[in-house]
Amino acid sequence: METETATRWLTDAEQCAWRTHLEVNRLLTYQLERDLQPFGLTMNDYEILVNLSESEGMRMRMSDLAAATLQSKSRLSHQITRMENANLVRRENCESDRRGLFAVLTDHGLETMRKVAPHHVASVRRHFIDLLSEDDLEQVHKSLRPIAEHLRGQRGKP
Repeated sequence: METETATRWLTDAEQCAWRTHLEVNRLLTYQLERDLQPFGLTMNDYEILVNLSESEGMRMRMSDLAAATLQSKSRLSHQITRMENANLVRRENCESDRRGLFAVLTDHGLETMRKVAPHHVASVRRHFIDLLSEDDLEQVHKSLRPIAEHLRGQRGKP
């Protein structure tokens, strides 16, 4: 006979914290996305540009970039195609693995990154960083770090 495990429903305080997190996440993402629109970029575009600009040789294997940006390989491939059409990135074959491909930041992509980054940082400051004290920021980091570590460990698990 199977035993039924009782659901641990959220307390009022837990429900409030969870829903506030969801609302802040959605609203902040929406606002940061809006602030990138004048540059013709999405948050996904910007994240790819950041990853490539911070990588050795300003290139990453497509599979590593998909993992870093939490996108399926298929979705990333479509996005890279769109970014290639805008001359932000290009694909290059991987010499050590003929099946592998690199996404490479173009000169135009780097120039775009340098132009957009100050505006994006100002947006992050205006809508997040500057609304919190130094102690609040430290507490946010301390509170979210174990969740991030747990979720990183769950990647790829069913």
